[in-house]
Amino acid sequence: MAYGWQWRPYVPVAQRRAQAILKMEKLRKKGLNIQPVRIEGRQIARTFWGRAWCEHLEKFSDYENRLPRGRTYVRNGSVCHLDIAKGRITAKVSGSVIYDIQITIKPLPKDKWRRVKDSCTGKVGSLLELLQGKLSNHVMAAVTDKDRGLFPRPGEIGLDCSCPDWADMCKHVAAVMYGIGARLDEKPELLFVLRGVNHAELVAEDAAKAVVTKAKKASQRTLDESELSEVFGIDVATVPVTKATAGTAESKSARLPSRRSAQRAQKPSRRTVPAAVLQRAKAQRAGRKRVIGQ
Repeated sequence: MAYGWQWRPYVPVAQRRAQAILKMEKLRKKGLNIQPVRIEGRQIARTFWGRAWCEHLEKFSDYENRLPRGRTYVRNGSVCHLDIAKGRITAKVSGSVIYDIQITIKPLPKDKWRRVKDSCTGKVGSLLELLQGKLSNHVMAAVTDKDRGLFPRPGEIGLDCSCPDWADMCKHVAAVMYGIGARLDEKPELLFVLRGVNHAELVAEDAAKAVVTKAKKASQRTLDESELSEVFGIDVATVPVTKATAGTAESKSARLPSRRSAQRAQKPSRRTVPAAVLQRAKAQRAGRKRVIGQ
């Protein structure tokens, strides 16, 4: 829509910024949580997630003609408010006036999210490493893949701006798209919120599969009782461990008798005969000899 059949007159950046500050302060007083995008220097995004988002945008020919103006706007502080929620970005950009931007993004399909998780299994160290972007090349390739990764394709993005520009991606929308990359520098988990998935699942599922794999390896190294019986042709009885059977090998060996002591135990022991009994026996033998001699 034209301004009195003409485009709105050009407003210098400094004047636009001053107007934006006054407008945002009024909205803040009304209860809106103002979240401006602040860029220091020329580099819009500095972390893995922020750079990956911006690089993903630049891969699509649909956006290449409009993105440069957006970079200029986001660098000079024109994105005075940007809020990211599930499937939605709400922003306000300072131009000749304050423009309202609404961007919708479809949730990540469940089968696509499943493939991302499967691709990352065994390669995500921790939730902190995930958010810091300290990932293996394989994981980074999986999550940033143009077609199969976490970032939306143009067909999954809906763009709307209150400015009179007829293009789907005007310079104000382009500034917001780059502003998302800058915001992911601060809070990378917002990418998962935006796509409607839980980033903790990447680590949780990775840990769960690691436990299952470890259990399978342990079961492969251990034969159960039925397998032992089948292999050796014997019946295996399970002896319960009690206080009577517990103990170290040393204590068991100390309780077992030696071979020599066992042999001694088999020999009859000598008995001690009282002296009176011996004397009676001698007297009886002597009496029998006298009777025979007569």
